[in-house]
Amino acid sequence: MKRKLSNDEIASLCLELSLLLHAGVSTGDALSLLAQEEEHRGMLSAMAEQVDGGKTLSTALRESGVFPVYVCGLVEVGERTGRTEEALAALSRYYEERVRIGRRVRSALLYPAVMLALMLVVIGVLLVKVLPIFDDVYASLGGRLTGVAAGLLNLGRWIEGAMPVLYLILAGLVLAVLVFGLVGPLRRGVVSLWQKTRGDRGVSRKLNNARLAQALAMGMASGLPVEEAVSLSANLMEGRARKRCQECGQRLEKGESLGAALRLSGLLPPPAEPPAGAGPAQRRGGRLHGEDRPGPGRGGGGRPGRPGGPGGACPGAGLLGAGGADPAVGDAAPHAHHERDRVTPWRGTETA
Repeated sequence: MKRKLSNDEIASLCLELSLLLHAGVSTGDALSLLAQEEEHRGMLSAMAEQVDGGKTLSTALRESGVFPVYVCGLVEVGERTGRTEEALAALSRYYEERVRIGRRVRSALLYPAVMLALMLVVIGVLLVKVLPIFDDVYASLGGRLTGVAAGLLNLGRWIEGAMPVLYLILAGLVLAVLVFGLVGPLRRGVVSLWQKTRGDRGVSRKLNNARLAQALAMGMASGLPVEEAVSLSANLMEGRARKRCQECGQRLEKGESLGAALRLSGLLPPPAEPPAGAGPAQRRGGRLHGEDRPGPGRGGGGRPGRPGGPGGACPGAGLLGAGGADPAVGDAAPHAHHERDRVTPWRGTETA
């Protein structure tokens, strides 16, 4: 099985391809130029021949067998939408960011892991070697360790007796880590199994949602129908995420809206429930100050006013229409009404 390209290699290759395409070089010629400098000459030369023979870049990438599904799928979306250069540039940024995040995670975990290992070694030495010495000293003085100290002493003796088995377990763990890191097919099989079973949860699900949003935005901005954009986006996913995306496309074909199809297929979470005790305005989307609420105010909405006129405005507001008081005056003088062109204070039951 061919070795998959690393994130560094994918980022470099996608960046160089996007720059060559931006300069006006054809895809086949760009691959041929890269084959003269890159270490993967055989692979790039074969891809250039395939592209010159009439195949698309995404097909050549997929048939090479060394690129992830996301790379092949996003390049295909770029080809269908006329944005191949943009797709390659986005892939370059994405894999560069993954490289940076990987380095930060390794550097952040290395120090705690080393400190944990040293702490376990020190605790083991204390339990196995030091506590028995204290026990001998107490025994020579006619006493003995009790309580927690006695429990730790017994634990140390048990560890000392089980030390050969612990050595074998530790050696097995180290061997398993080395095999997992060095044997590519085994590592890919374990990762694939993880993606099929739990790869659509947590951070992986958020990452799949981000990929879907990027592909949908690229497709819809280029004028593709929503159904076709979703179908292309399914090629970026793996495992359960791909099945959800395909289900979303089927719902769109049946006439569902995009938001409803995404929620019903599980690609988007359901809308949040309003908090307990929320008023009608909050249940309708958080509108405040009586907007879209019948009753007193400007024509059934806005700040509550005095009863008597249309929409609950003060007497005489009917001269200005159903909106209530004049907007320029209503906020500054909520208890005023109009008599022709003059504004006078409101006087209770007085009529215009």
